[in-house]
Amino acid sequence: MKILVGVKRVVDAYVRVRVNSDGTGVDLTNAKMAINPFCEIAVEEAIRLKEAGAADEVIAVSIGPQAAQEQLRTALALGSDRGILVETEEEVKPLAVAKILKTIIEKEGIDLVILGKLSIDSDNNQVGQMLAALCNYPQGTFACKAELQDGKIAVTREIDGGEQTVQLDLPAIVTTDLRLNEPRYASLPNIMKAKKKPIDSTTPAELGVDITSKVKTLSVAPPPERTAGVKVESVEELVNKLKTEAKVI
Repeated sequence: MKILVGVKRVVDAYVRVRVNSDGTGVDLTNAKMAINPFCEIAVEEAIRLKEAGAADEVIAVSIGPQAAQEQLRTALALGSDRGILVETEEEVKPLAVAKILKTIIEKEGIDLVILGKLSIDSDNNQVGQMLAALCNYPQGTFACKAELQDGKIAVTREIDGGEQTVQLDLPAIVTTDLRLNEPRYASLPNIMKAKKKPIDSTTPAELGVDITSKVKTLSVAPPPERTAGVKVESVEELVNKLKTEAKVI
């Protein structure tokens, strides 16, 4: 069985993001980049399935600039077998990402796709659902547990008010939530081995996918600064301010 995992290059989750002075986007100058945390969970889950003998190969795919090879190498160091870089300098929207992944799935004969439920930069939560629709595959989103069972995969999903377990026929799409697993750290020997693992490079045009976006970003702005709080001398003063100034009661 072949498993495909998505690996997105994003600004490290612990870096404070800055907006360009002209409001055209995020300032990436000297910014530390990393694998999207939810994608890292997806990679870990795929590797665990392979270690359990349920999968023969784990293929990591990234769509982005040539520098995204760094994140692919990390995925390889964690245990993926090979990588595919779909190289483009353009910003690729979720529908285009889904179309690219669909093409790779058909080309590689993928049995299971594991993706992060969303990326921390755009926060869209769309690619997994779009890919399932394009491929006409069953989907298990927001997965906090996944078990392969006789050609099927049982996915426990986090939903409002509890959990839901669905059984999907393979091939299928699974998107990961935070409680699915705890990603491992890449050991030094595996980092060295990853340098010899193959990364195939292609482009959206070579895959026959038009990535022209129909969505235009007009401007990007940081959230407004929070104003300082106010100390009150009594409960009566607090109630008065909630009534007259905040107007919440």
